[in-house]
Formats: sequence, C-alpha cells, structure tokens
Amino acid sequence: MRRGSRVGMFLLDTCAALWVANGDPLREPGASALAEAGDGPVFVSPMTAWEISMLAAKGRIALALDPGIWFSHLCALPGMALAEMPPSVLIASNGLPGVPPADPADRILAATARAFGYALVTRDRRLSEYAAAGHLRVVGC
Repeated sequence: MRRGSRVGMFLLDTCAALWVANGDPLREPGASALAEAGDGPVFVSPMTAWEISMLAAKGRIALALDPGIWFSHLCALPGMALAEMPPSVLIASNGLPGVPPADPADRILAATARAFGYALVTRDRRLSEYAAAGHLRVVGC
C-alpha cells in the first residue's frame, strides 16, 4: 500500500502536535529530525483533530480556542501539512501486521505512516514498541 517512500517525511502524533502548536520543545531525536526536515512539510493527521476535540470535550486538555479553530491554526503553521486519510488507510488500520496498539487513533496514525512512508513522531510507548517490532518507523520526541 506504500505510495512511495518519503524518507525524511514526518507525521506528528497527537501529543507531538500539541507540543508543536504550543511552542513546547520536543525531546531528541525528534527535535533535530524536524529541524533537519527543512522546507519539507511535517504532516498532521485529521485523526489528531478528532483526538484534540475528544480530549477537550472530556476536560483532559484546556484549549484557548475552539478545537476546530485550534486545529486550523496548527495546520496553518509554517511547514505543516494535512495528511491524507483515505478509506484505504482506515481499512488498513484494522489489518496491521504483528501486534499493533489497541487504541484506534494510534492504529490510524500507524496505518497512515505506513501507507505514505512517514516516520511517526511520538513519545507513545505502545507505538514505539510496535516500531521496535519492525512494523513502523518512529522518531522519539
């Protein structure tokens, strides 16, 4: 299902997207990897919009803006681009090889990264373990 390898292309997980949007520093090696990405876009998934909205609705995060406006501002940051999320990625998230994370949002992020050849920028332990098993490229942040 890969549509060409996009070496050096990154997809932010939701936590990384929050940190980037807030101007919080990422940990290494993620900080250096994104800095070295140069003019290439850093992608954010539409799934992150859903997760941000859900976290705000449950009171797990406080946003100064409506989640939709917040997500629009994130996507408008220099170098940021919205990742595609075609039905084939959603279907693939239910047929990932190995033992993927149980969380549906994490599965969709993993399927997106696999489909488009992105390295997923994450600090999530389950996604990192899935990557260590050889099923995903991740960059810790």
